[in-house]
Amino acid sequence: MLKFRQAFRCGLAVLAVTFTPVLAAPAWAATGTVSVEIVKAGFIVGVGGGQGMLVFQGRRYPLRVGGLSVGATIGASKANLVGRAYNLRRASDIAGTYTAVGGGVAVGGGASGIRLQNARGVVLELRGRNVGLELNANVSGVEIGLR
Repeated sequence: MLKFRQAFRCGLAVLAVTFTPVLAAPAWAATGTVSVEIVKAGFIVGVGGGQGMLVFQGRRYPLRVGGLSVGATIGASKANLVGRAYNLRRASDIAGTYTAVGGGVAVGGGASGIRLQNARGVVLELRGRNVGLELNANVSGVEIGLR
């Protein structure tokens, strides 16, 4: 029984040493800050576009933003959003189509927040203010690219 315990402890020690570097070393990815300005209008199908800026590893990257929403969209609004971009390995990872399902109301001015993800795993968490009149309950697609 004593030999079994010693063998078991030795096995645990070997496993711990083997997997410690894997568990302790996170996958390398960085975070950037993002600011965007989006103007949107629509009736049933909404279209929008705008521009923004990514600050990543001390450099500034201008962004272009386009979007489409399908569903119950009525009105027009302008949103100024700021937040973070997670899981960036390089600045070009931010480019792509982001999707989110959600809804909201902006009358005059209101707070908004959104979480989007693209196919590369980049997650945008943005918050800010809407100005205008818009009611929506839709599926949105946002296209972001470097300018």
